[in-house]
Parts: sequence; C-alpha cells; structure tokens
Amino acid sequence: MDAVDRKILAILQEEGRLTLTELAERVQLSASPCHRRLRALERDGTISAYRAVVDPAALGLNFEALVFVTMRQEDRETLLSFEDAVTRIPNVLLAQRLFGDPDYLLRIVTADLAAYQRLEDDVLSALPGVQRLNSTLVMKQVVNDRPLPTTAS
Repeated sequence: MDAVDRKILAILQEEGRLTLTELAERVQLSASPCHRRLRALERDGTISAYRAVVDPAALGLNFEALVFVTMRQEDRETLLSFEDAVTRIPNVLLAQRLFGDPDYLLRIVTADLAAYQRLEDDVLSALPGVQRLNSTLVMKQVVNDRPLPTTAS
C-alpha cells in the first residue's frame, strides 16, 4: 500500500459518496488508475463495506450503555454460543472479547432506560454462560465513529 492508496482510504472514510471522477481528481489520478486501485482495495479486504452513518436519535435510540460481561465459564462451546447469540441482538452495536476480567464489552443502544432495563433483564442476562453484567451509561459522545488513521503512528 502506497501513499496514493492511503489517500484514497482517507478521503473515502470522510466522504464515501464521492464519484469515481471526484475521487480521482482528489488523489490526482485519471479515472482508470484510480478505479483499479479502488477495486484492488475492495478485493483484498482493505475496504470491507460502504454504509451510511445514521444519527441514533433520528431513529429514537436516545440511550446508550456500555456493558461489561463476565462469563461464568469460558469453555469454547459456551463462548461461541454467547458470541453467536450476541450477533443476533440488533441493539448491540459493538461486541468485543477482552483479555482479563471482564470477558466482553458490549455497546448497546435503546430508546430509553426502561427499554434498556427490559433488554438486560430479558435478553442479556439469559445469554449463554453469563455470570455478571456491569452497565455504564453513556452521558455524551465525545469522539464517535472516527475514520481510521491512514498513517502508521
């Protein structure tokens, strides 16, 4: 990956709806070489998807919690069952397995506190292998969905 590829990635992370012509102009290439580079970045998985970033409040999702999950047991079958179940909960925006304790971090959005309480009581606490859930409520987004840096530092 060279500097032009990194510039393409930086621009697309900020402005994903640019036309190929606009992108080519911004990276100072003609359309054909820019298109070849873009397709190569998609083919090798560097660019994994294109999507719209939606304001959660516009969908009535005004409440966010970070949930730390401690597992009762950590055998392979239990962990895979837990992870599979978590992927099917639409309110879970992020699920990360951690080293140490706790075992997982979940980022969850709901309409309000009451909706979150129902989700925790009825769904999260019933996930395979869960011993304890520890929730922290998000007060304010300071940095959210920032583009990845395209230079190593």
